[in-house]
Amino acid sequence: MGERHTTARLTLAGERFEILVRPEPAFDFKQGRSIQVFEVLVADVIFTDASKGLRASEEQLQKAFHTTDTDKVADTILKRGELQLTIEQRRNLVDEKRKQIVSFIARHCVDPRTGFPHPPLRIEQAMEQIRLVVDPFKDGEEQARAVIEDLRPILPLKMEQLTIAVKVPAEYAAQTIGVAKNFAKVSQEEWQRNGSWIGVVEMPAGLHTSFLERIGAVTHGNYQTKIIK
Repeated sequence: MGERHTTARLTLAGERFEILVRPEPAFDFKQGRSIQVFEVLVADVIFTDASKGLRASEEQLQKAFHTTDTDKVADTILKRGELQLTIEQRRNLVDEKRKQIVSFIARHCVDPRTGFPHPPLRIEQAMEQIRLVVDPFKDGEEQARAVIEDLRPILPLKMEQLTIAVKVPAEYAAQTIGVAKNFAKVSQEEWQRNGSWIGVVEMPAGLHTSFLERIGAVTHGNYQTKIIK
């Protein structure tokens, strides 16, 4: 199929239905962006086999979709069916998912020998070593969790959560709370009589170092932390 148009298809009531669509608007539509069906369709025709030019009959459409309205049928096919991606779209999606996988591992895992997260480049190289096949449609976090065990023989990984107590003086409390909420879940907090703030935060171990660096920057080093567990 040429890059100027591609196919979206759906099997329903034992029949296959296809529409010819413009790649970019169709992809945007699938991503939930505000795109109208008429902007997506190349032709106002519902096919049973677009490559052969075989059109679906009104009886087939009525049976499967309970309507013969082309826009309504096309809307259903786009929302529930499979969109054939162009080479560039697939490549971009794979790259995006790969970045999500690397980011998740870097955030949630540490090297058990050092207690620090692995650099993203090292994670990418390990993924190449095991020849990871990235699914462009599967959730990035789900793929990351599945691949951690496969990576461990060549990249020591420990996935854990940390619970950390943080105390900062009053003048840095507001900024610190903002940082804490960006990095972690604030499970407890308490204001002292002198205005200082104490918070208990929960975060992936891989974020610990970056969190301390950020807290240190906003407080100019005037903070206290303790790993509770």
